[in-house]
This record gives sequence, structure tokens and C-alpha cells, in this order.
Amino acid sequence: MSGRNDGQAEGQGRVYQASGDQHITEHHHHDRPGRGFGLSDGSPSSRGPDSVRHPAVGRAPATLRDRDELMLRLRSAVAHDAAGEVLVLHGLGGCGKTAVAHTLFRHAANEADRLGLWVNASDHASLRAGMLAVAADRGAGDGELMAARNGLRAAADLVWDRLDASDRPWLLVFDNADDPAVLRDGGWLRTSPRGTVLVTTRQSATHWWPAAELLHVGVLPRDDAAQVLCDLAPGTGTAEEARTVADRLGRLPLALTLAGGFLAHQVIEPWTMSEYGRRLEDRQDPIELIDRGAGAIGDDSRHLVSGTWQISLNALVRQGMPDATPLLRLLACWSGDPLPISLLAGVELGPELPAARVEPALRGLLDHSLTELVSSGDPRCLRTHGVLLDSVARGTPDDRRDPLVATAAGLLLAALPEAPERGVRDPLLSFLSPHVLALLRRVRDWSAVRESTAEAAAECALRLVTGQHRSGEYASALAVATEAVELLERRLGEEHVLVLRLRQRVGKSVDRLGHLEDAVERHRRVLADLERVCGPDAPDTLTSCLQLSRPLTWAGRTAEAVALMHRTVTGRSARLGPWHPLTLEARTCLLELPPGAELEEEAGAGPGLVAACLRELGPHHPTTLAAELNCAHALFNTGKPTEALPMARSALTAHERRYGIDYPITLAARSLLSAVLAALGERAEAIQQIEKVIEGRERVLGPAHQWTLAARKKLDSYREQQSGLPGGSR
Repeated sequence: MSGRNDGQAEGQGRVYQASGDQHITEHHHHDRPGRGFGLSDGSPSSRGPDSVRHPAVGRAPATLRDRDELMLRLRSAVAHDAAGEVLVLHGLGGCGKTAVAHTLFRHAANEADRLGLWVNASDHASLRAGMLAVAADRGAGDGELMAARNGLRAAADLVWDRLDASDRPWLLVFDNADDPAVLRDGGWLRTSPRGTVLVTTRQSATHWWPAAELLHVGVLPRDDAAQVLCDLAPGTGTAEEARTVADRLGRLPLALTLAGGFLAHQVIEPWTMSEYGRRLEDRQDPIELIDRGAGAIGDDSRHLVSGTWQISLNALVRQGMPDATPLLRLLACWSGDPLPISLLAGVELGPELPAARVEPALRGLLDHSLTELVSSGDPRCLRTHGVLLDSVARGTPDDRRDPLVATAAGLLLAALPEAPERGVRDPLLSFLSPHVLALLRRVRDWSAVRESTAEAAAECALRLVTGQHRSGEYASALAVATEAVELLERRLGEEHVLVLRLRQRVGKSVDRLGHLEDAVERHRRVLADLERVCGPDAPDTLTSCLQLSRPLTWAGRTAEAVALMHRTVTGRSARLGPWHPLTLEARTCLLELPPGAELEEEAGAGPGLVAACLRELGPHHPTTLAAELNCAHALFNTGKPTEALPMARSALTAHERRYGIDYPITLAARSLLSAVLAALGERAEAIQQIEKVIEGRERVLGPAHQWTLAARKKLDSYREQQSGLPGGSR
């Protein structure tokens, strides 16, 4: 966050501002007991902070982006006659709590005619020294202060007596109160009829803040986050480029401030925002690049995203929760997107994090704002900031990386079905998708991860993509499979069988999305690789033969498609037997051929194949349903619509019951029924059925998909036939 303001010195209780770019970051003091900040060491020379009238926060923003609703509430707390309130600003480190407090401080001093008092509450020494300085500011004499420093008088009582007797209303800010025990011990946090108390903290547990109002400070909205970058580094990029970089930084104010400072202070080879964003994406260690901006705002560890959250972890260790660190490292194997809490059931990281300690460790992370519960929705989820996760991952020791990835992969495998059912839309898949890809990125970047662990992560991706594909989410399956292949090729190699299986899934998704020529080329390449790596008759190779045959069939290359289908049937029969589900599956594909001599030869075996599937697999097996549908296709395409009609109706009913009305195969079954009805002269019902197909395909595939367009052509044809105009069945 940045701004420009003329240098000015205000009167008592006001803030001095320097000219030029203004920045604000959270400020923490760490001092040895007995030294500095006026700690009661018995020496008259012990001194407190230089001032409690001016926030010790470095350079502050002239403009606070967003926070309008929050600031409205805070301003009401320092309005005329407002008093007796304690307001607690809580949130993740680096989210701008201190900036909000500073903005309110300026408003109180400059516009609300309040005395502003600022105390660093990060530790006992700073707090005690600051509060005694407040007492001195409010008229406490040297003798009273000496007695308080030497333990002869209760220091907190002295301070609050003076605050209650203040001749001016005041705003007292306790900044960086990340360990609430610092305020609790000695009774430093109280209310007064003369003023308002504001606390900034990472600690969100309500039991620490009785009778206080908790106000959450989160990341910025997208446009406001982009504007922060434009404020700090004007002229380095467009608003849209700033939005892209802001998204990559998770819209965290500290990260935005560091990035903006870096861009604004490049001299020899200035970067644009787009260049900065590209380098963030390309680097294995984006945190190192973000932290390079700290030199522009002070260049010490409290300004670094790589170190800011260590303050909270250190506090958890002091509170007896060292196992919060391994739990956060586990979360860093996944994404900053909402993570289903159910995934953490059964977590076990050995003695470092026993299962019995996961619940309290998670509670500690929540209380210290290192993660948060997503407020609504099913399933219940956690959300952890992506920059925090990258920072934690960066600091994870090499010897812990393989066990963490192995645990993360195992938990995902337990949540992902090994054999997803067709037509079943599992909402969990959309939640797990970003976490599977994030895990693959850790596998790519962490050389300490063993190959067997990388293979477990690859299996997660394969299960996810298979589930997406079988539920009809072809675009999602294509996106995930494509990225998974790119990530895993770097680690496992292009010819690893799991990578080849993911490439098969890419080809299948491209096919289902209607890009037939692209699908043919992709399937050809993966088939050639499988023949070389696994052999010509290996199960994966035969699967690729069948997958290639489908787009070839639709592209009109029937002879090659038939040869591949027969190769699959022969190979599976030899390896698995003639009645195995995979062998029967390959046989059903032969019934999908377009009209011609090849189909005439296969169609006669159709009813027998359906009977074999019913006998071997049962009426509800996916292959049985496919056999019945394809047999109806074959009968229709060989000029037997009367025989096809009852089987087409039965197939549609079975597919609706098993997969739902919008599943692509269900829509294909309805399309077939419409064609059979039209051929039999039942054009009114044919039109009704094809209209339902169009509605479903527009919902699922979109209005421009070739299958949607094909259904529209059928509808036009049926209407022409119904009106007696020239036209034919298509």
C-alpha cells in the first residue's frame, strides 16, 4: 500500500508523515528481559519508548485500500462520546492489521479530536514500558512511576487510573498483541469511560478476548490489491497485469507491498509487472523473489514473508504445541484453495505428529490465524493462504519432505475412488483438484522426494482425472490431466507408465470435447509409446488401441478403427478370457460402427452380446448398458428400426436411472431414440426427444459443441419432414 503526502508535523496526538512513498508493515520488538523499554530493573536510567503519541510503524500509507466497511465501524468507536469499547483486529500476519490501526489512529488524532496513544504489545517488556510511558503522558509523577517500576505499586492500576482521569478522550492501540497472555498477565487490557481500546493480533480465539468485539482483517479484494501495486509502482504495468500479479500474491498486503517496492526501486534493468508475474510463475522459489522487495521498506526479517509467520509458530511452541509446525508443513503440500477437513482424518506423521495431537495442533493453527475455517458450505473446509504455504514449503527441511508428500498423497488416495462410477458427480473432486496439482508441484520441486512417493502422487492425479471424465466433466479432466503430465514428465520421465496413462486421459477428454483430429494424433502418439515401452499386447497398449478407434470411427476412417477394435478384442480375450468385462467392452465398441459392410457383419452378434453381458455382468453393469445401447444403434443403422425401438427405449431408461438425464451417454441414448422414432414416422415424439437432447447438451457441452450442432440439424430435419418439406433423416 502506498501514497504520497507532503511532509508535515501535526500537533499533540497527531502523526508525523514523511514525503515520498509511504509503506507500513507490522513491527515487532524482541529484547532480552531486563533491558530496554523501561523494564523494572530497579535503575532510574531504564527508559520507555521514544513516544507513545506516534505509532512506531515505519512509513504509513496515505491511502488505505478497501477496508471501507471495517473503517466505518472503527470510526464509530472514536466518535463523539464513544467510549468503553475494546475492539480486536485479528488476522493472518501480513494482512494489514497495523495499517488499519494506524489509519484509525490518524483519524482519531486529526479528525475526531482524540488523543492517540500507541503501545507495542508484542512482549512483556515492550508492553510494560509503553504503558508506563502512557501513565507519564497522562500526568503520573516521577515517584509514582518509580514505585511502579520497582514493584512497589501495581503498574497496570497506575496506568488505568491515569487513563480514567484523562482530561481528553483517547484511543489506545495495543499493536502486535500476538501473545494475548502478555496483556492478560498483570491486567493490562481494560475498558474506560474516557476512551476506546484497539488491539491488533494474530490470535483469533475468542476466549482470549472476553467482552471484546472481534473484527477480522483478511486479504484485499482483487481490484484493490491491484491498485496497491499501481500505487507503489506506477507506470510498470496495466491494471489487468496488476490484477494478475495480485492474484499470484494471494492479495496479501505484505506481499503486495514487497512486490510494489521491488518494482519501484529497480534501476539498472527495471521490470514490468508482467515480467515480475512471469518470474513468479517460473521460479521454483517464488518466496525468495517476493522477499527481495524488503530492501525498499527496511530490509529486516520482520518485513519478509519467509519469516513473518515464524512468529506465530514460535508462539505455538511456547504454548506447548510444537506439533503445529509439522501439521502446517503437511498443509503446505497442498493448495491454498479450500481443503476438506475430512482429509485430515487419520493423519499420522509418526512421533513428530501423532494422530491424537492433530486436533489440538489444528486448533492452534486456527487460533493463530495460520489457517481459517471456510464459513459455509459442504464439505467443511480449511483455507490457508497460498503465500504462507509456499513460505512454509520453502523452509521445510529436506529430510522431512518425502514423509510429508507420502502422507499427503496417502490421504488423497484414501479420499479419491480407485474405480469411479460413470455418471456419478462427486462434489469432492472439484475440491481436491487444486490440491492434487499442488502436490505434483511439490514433487517436481523437491528433489528429496523418492520415485515411489512421486508415483503415489501421480496415482492421485490419475484417479482424479478418471473421476472427472466419468462424471462427464471433460474440460476439467483435460485441464488437470494436461498439467499433471507436464509436471510429472519432469520428475518421472515421458515414458513412465503413469504419465502415459495420464496422456491417454488427455486424448479421451479431447475426443469427448469434439476435437477428433487432435484426439487421433494424441492417441497415435501414446499408442506408439506404449507399444515401445510396454509391448504390443500389454493391457495399457490394448486400451490405447480401443481409445484411438473411437475418434477414427467418427472421423470416417472405419477400416483402421475396425482393425484396432479387433486387435483389442483378440488381445484381451487371450489375456483375460472371452467373458471378462474388458473383453466384452471391446466387443460392444464394434456395434458403434457406421452403416456399412463391417457393421452388417457385427450386428448379427449384437443380441447375443447383450445376452452374454446380462449373464456375466448383470443388468446394471456399465458394459451391459453400453451393449444394449450399441445393439440398438446397430439394428437401426442396418435398417431395422422396428427391432431397435424397444431396445432404444430400454437403454434410455436404464441410462437415466444409472447416470441421470444430462450425462453425455444418456443424451446419446435419447438422440438414438429420436432417430428411431423419426424413421418410424413418430415425428412428434422424435422432435420432443431431440429438443431434450439439445437442452441437455447446451447445459453440459455448450451451444457451439459439434454434438449440440448435430442435434440441432436433426431437429431441423424432423421439422421439415413433419411439415412435408424436402429433407431426410440425419
